[in-house]
Amino acid sequence: MTEIATPGQLRMSYLRWAMVTVPAIVLIGSLMGVLSNSGYGNRWFAALDLPEITPPGWVFATVWPILYIMLGLALAMILHARGAKGRGLALTLFFVQLIANFAWSPLFFGQYQVTKALYLIIFILLTTIATTFAFAPIRKAAAWLLVPYMVWLSFAAILNFQIDQRNPDAETLVPAAASTQIG
Repeated sequence: MTEIATPGQLRMSYLRWAMVTVPAIVLIGSLMGVLSNSGYGNRWFAALDLPEITPPGWVFATVWPILYIMLGLALAMILHARGAKGRGLALTLFFVQLIANFAWSPLFFGQYQVTKALYLIIFILLTTIATTFAFAPIRKAAAWLLVPYMVWLSFAAILNFQIDQRNPDAETLVPAAASTQIG
């Protein structure tokens, strides 16, 4: 027999990877957002002076799961490419940016560290650019799946920068306590 694996077997191997990577990334990313109380329900965030480019909450709730699905599919492609030259570096870069991504919401929404979150998102963007270049020789489709993520990261970095500029005291801003009227 001259074939190591049939095309159908290779597709199934990729699908098995994707069945793990996609739900894992979506679940962990969503969990980090929930645990850090991200979004418009966060009283601290609601108290900030937000720039005009700030999208409504449904945009974030739509975009992030789609991006996480794309990240999971890209990761599955690279995991599936056993023996590919540069695969180890590509995976290392991917996981570095992913862990940094998962740390952003707790830093911004949980610890109110707007400036540090800006530096972190710039790091995430730069690491994702490096990841894209590392993915390209292995699987071009995996690299292309990262492009919308890089575009969103660029927008998010601009938004983070503008929030930082408009709220120099954001780290010390204490959200108003919820009040209950008994009457």
